[in-house]
Amino acid sequence: MVVRFSAVSICVAVLGVCVVETSSAQQAQIERGKYLVTLGSCTDCHTPGYFFGKPDMPRYLGGSEVGFEIPGLGVFHGPNLTPDPETGLGNWTVAQIVTALQTGKRPDGRELAPIMPWRAFANLTKDDATAIAVFLKSLPPVKNKVPGPFGPNDKATEFVMKVVPGEGKK
Repeated sequence: MVVRFSAVSICVAVLGVCVVETSSAQQAQIERGKYLVTLGSCTDCHTPGYFFGKPDMPRYLGGSEVGFEIPGLGVFHGPNLTPDPETGLGNWTVAQIVTALQTGKRPDGRELAPIMPWRAFANLTKDDATAIAVFLKSLPPVKNKVPGPFGPNDKATEFVMKVVPGEGKK
């Protein structure tokens, strides 16, 4: 009985260490993802209030009320990147987020809006892209449905930044 108890104690101790190591490794991955999201300035296009000089940090990465108009294509708002299942990435897997970052393809097959710098993110290592995805999945969900997208003939319902040709391009 004593031997059996000792064996169980050893198993519990080993499993406890494994859980701590896994938790520590996941926390390190989350911290790496946070660092990369900060470095990539994801907050700029994906946090409400950022373009008005007052980022709404309780809704960090919850989607922007400001869209970008791209001539001939329409208006695109930075979507909600939190794990909210209705308005964010809650139904996306880590692998689907990594694919979107590295190929510009959403799970539904559509391409990300041209303003999204996925072509630059395609140069991320798989580990770094995964760290970003794991970080995004670790955020508290924010329920915030952004407007759009709007086609080139649609009327945008919120604030819009326009990309317009310069005088020499008309």
